[in-house]
Amino acid sequence: MSAIYLDYNATTPIDPQVAEAMLPYVHAHFGNPSSGHSFGLAAREGVDLARAQVAGLLGCASTDLIFTSGGTEANNHAIKGVAAAYRDRGNHIITSTVEHPAVTEVCRYLESQGCRITWLPVDEYGLVAPRQVEQAITPQTLLVTIMHTNNEVGSIEPIAEIAEFAHHYGALLHTDCAQSVGKIPVRVDDLGADLLSIAGHKLYAPKGIGALYVRPGVHLEKLMHGANHEGNRRAGTENVIELVGLGAACELIDRNLTGYARRMQEMRDRLESGLRDCGADLRVNGHPERRLPNTSNVSFKGLEADRILAGLEQVAASAGAACHSDRVEVSHVLAAMNVPMEYAMGTLRFSTGRYTTAAEIDQAVAEVRGAVNALANP
Repeated sequence: MSAIYLDYNATTPIDPQVAEAMLPYVHAHFGNPSSGHSFGLAAREGVDLARAQVAGLLGCASTDLIFTSGGTEANNHAIKGVAAAYRDRGNHIITSTVEHPAVTEVCRYLESQGCRITWLPVDEYGLVAPRQVEQAITPQTLLVTIMHTNNEVGSIEPIAEIAEFAHHYGALLHTDCAQSVGKIPVRVDDLGADLLSIAGHKLYAPKGIGALYVRPGVHLEKLMHGANHEGNRRAGTENVIELVGLGAACELIDRNLTGYARRMQEMRDRLESGLRDCGADLRVNGHPERRLPNTSNVSFKGLEADRILAGLEQVAASAGAACHSDRVEVSHVLAAMNVPMEYAMGTLRFSTGRYTTAAEIDQAVAEVRGAVNALANP
């Protein structure tokens, strides 16, 4: 039996077509894009094409993008950049209790520097209520930062509605789209986003590359200082090889999103159907409809996630809880959703990919059934 990868929300492999697009920039087109000779111009053409490809997917102008080292830098630049650029207007930021650490840790840092952070609760599905955003906004609110989709349970937040409230009261809206790009449509105007972050390694591009969309007219304090790269917004010689990969990956998504999403959802539904028949008391976390097509967060009542994973010899998945001799550490997302402890402690996240096969799913279901039955009936 070969190993089965069902952890695509953690990272994706580089798509073969993406790798092929990158190869000329590994070998022949190695010049500095800022150089005026032929070597530099060839590299510059690659950067410009990549910028156009990412912009095409997001529905924005090429000049609205800042290339970054990944989603974490993009989130840092958006949140810290707004807090610094608009500090004369206020110091209040609104976020949620289920954000990725690339947002929560930035907010905690700013809180230690004197910013006021409102941490909005979520419902049982992990969703923020737009009206709660409206109620939390004050004249000092600079930014609302809410993720588009949750990386653990896959719930899709009502970003467009939240953006309407933010804009009505003069606040900006930032959304972390690291998990949504490549799985569902992501268009900046449809979401009403003023700032939007993406991460290459979540969408079949390399690790270490990402982008931040900045709506025209939005001001950001620089995060990186140096030469005037990226329209004088982010210093550092461009990572040409990986930029080309990000662009190629975005073009693939632009052309094939409907097919990718359908395939991932078929495999996810096949997985959940098989797991429901395994004889254990099973709970599926996240919204039943407003959920990423590839994400299945399931809890086995009375079992321990790390022990289930230990019994999966050929299946790669993620645990939602870690059980120790004196305590159980449950993910902050499950805790915010108030998932009962007897379920939360036995939570696994499976995430399918664009090339996951039915045979792999059936093998994974068989392994999970075996591991669960061994623990439930020692």
